[in-house]
Amino acid sequence: MDACLLFATELYALPILRPLAAAAQREGQRVGWVVPESVARYLHQGETRLRSSRAVRALAPRAVFCASNWVPPAFPGAKVQVFHGFNAEKREPDRGHFRLRGFFDLYCTQGPATTAPFEALAREHRYFAVAETGWPKLDPLFAPPLDASSLRPADGKPVAMYAATFTESLSSARATLDVLRTLTARGDRHWLLTLHPKCEPELIARYRALEGPFARFFESDRLLDMLRAADVLVCDTSSVIDEFAVQLKPVVTLRNRRPKPFMLDVAEPAQVDAAIDTALSHPPALVQALADHAAAIHPYRDGRSSERVLAATDRLLAGGYGPLARKPLNLWRRWQASRDVRLLLPD
Repeated sequence: MDACLLFATELYALPILRPLAAAAQREGQRVGWVVPESVARYLHQGETRLRSSRAVRALAPRAVFCASNWVPPAFPGAKVQVFHGFNAEKREPDRGHFRLRGFFDLYCTQGPATTAPFEALAREHRYFAVAETGWPKLDPLFAPPLDASSLRPADGKPVAMYAATFTESLSSARATLDVLRTLTARGDRHWLLTLHPKCEPELIARYRALEGPFARFFESDRLLDMLRAADVLVCDTSSVIDEFAVQLKPVVTLRNRRPKPFMLDVAEPAQVDAAIDTALSHPPALVQALADHAAAIHPYRDGRSSERVLAATDRLLAGGYGPLARKPLNLWRRWQASRDVRLLLPD
């Protein structure tokens, strides 16, 4: 029986890889997970954690699916990058979403906006293939509806979601805290709050303290439920913006690094409240900009991106992308990967 390995170093990787795991199991594949202790406690019953290099070799995966920037080169199987987010343009292209690290055989891109740049890089470097598949994380958004009813109270008030990037220089989390304290207590909207799991524990505690009759805080493993339940997102410069916008729902941003027509970008936290009202009125120009953006970054609405990733992997393993060059021998990165994997798998 064929097998695949899912490699997740952070909590946010679980909702990315779970739809892919489910699709692989529907095909009859065995599935194993390699995760650190901090993530292991969030695994569901039936999600098999592999605790040693010996167990990984025994699984003999035909492919390793990765939502991190790196993957242990010594793991058996093709190395497939499925990405930990959209291109939020936090950095310049060669230092951000399109940075190559020499680990992967196949990049499964989310839509035309990222496919073309990666195809150009593939022609230049020749050691990896590119397939536009859509993003497995979003499959539940476009599959039969999730049960997000517990996040949408029945009183008809709009639901606003707040999320922030982890990058301190771009994050709105500290600047927006006082405004959110007022807005979440006012009672005219319901609020769903989350922060990146790497944020300072002190900051996370302050956001948890905002919980009350009209506000709830969730960790990132509930992100999909929050995306489905909310009517409007308030954010800064984060790939969560694109995850929300592909549903054609409006986004208010605070000092976004590169604001786009589909965003309602404001300069100060005090302007967020009025911008939410504008967003919820769905101006026609904003609706059209959302549709144009969604078509560019993730045109797939069938909930079957995971199946396309598996099909692209099958094609790679069958040689369907032609002969690939050898990966670059980057001894420093390989040493780093070997060191880091020893922390995950002791033997």
